Amino acid sequence: MNRKPTWVRAVLLNLALVAACLVTLYPVLWVVKMALTPSQAFSLSANPFPETFSLSNFHDLVTATDLAGRWLFGRWLLNSIVIATATTALGVTLATTAAYAFSRFAFPGRQLGMTLFLVTQMFPGVVMAIPLYLLLDTLGLLDSMIGLTLVYATTAVPFCVWMMKGYFDTIPKDLEEAALMDGAGRWTLFTRIVLPLARPALVVTALFSFMTAWNEFILAATFLSDETAFTLPVALQRYVGDYSTEWGRFAAGAILVSTPVMALFFALQRHLVGGLTAGGVKG
Repeated sequence: MNRKPTWVRAVLLNLALVAACLVTLYPVLWVVKMALTPSQAFSLSANPFPETFSLSNFHDLVTATDLAGRWLFGRWLLNSIVIATATTALGVTLATTAAYAFSRFAFPGRQLGMTLFLVTQMFPGVVMAIPLYLLLDTLGLLDSMIGLTLVYATTAVPFCVWMMKGYFDTIPKDLEEAALMDGAGRWTLFTRIVLPLARPALVVTALFSFMTAWNEFILAATFLSDETAFTLPVALQRYVGDYSTEWGRFAAGAILVSTPVMALFFALQRHLVGGLTAGGVKG
């Protein structure tokens, strides 16, 4: 029989957990410190708390305009929201139907298709930048939200298919067979039975697709040159110059970019465990 931990062990364990939390949160607190400090210099102090408090960096970032007087931050935020949402919707919609077919139907090339989806995930975005740039240039889709959405969807769909296929495999086929005997069609099976049961995997897949499109920088910086077409990660680059960096505004922008993703994690956290462990155990 295991003995209950003594108060000394409990105190030491809690102190160790507190120390681990402080080490983990220190970089985040340092970024918050730079964002709340009016100076644009790089802080060399180890103190993670600001000595002077100011929201000027957030104000300068949010109220930024171009030479024509157009509000830039609003355009950047809108571009990021539209592109990330469209990528998520396109990726999840195409992936759920494809994953269901891979999970339930036997057809020639089924295993090869799943393998090819996996192979596409082995190549970094930089490798695909040149051919994708040529394709978008030929189609006239550079500096457009449609072009960037299609590019992000090419990487989102394979990931979504693998995630959803693993979860569909865990759903008993007996449920669908019973519904077929009651006269339900394939579309009814898919929309009324399978998708509701796969809600945790749908949430996780959508969240990771959204987060990838929201945070992606390299491809967006390659395909976007118009300042009004930038997404938020690309817009942060304008504060990093060849000879100087506006660290305060850059830190404020990093916090603003991270806030929507953190909010989504908190809102959807009850679905994350079930979705991330999908396919791990079959009953």
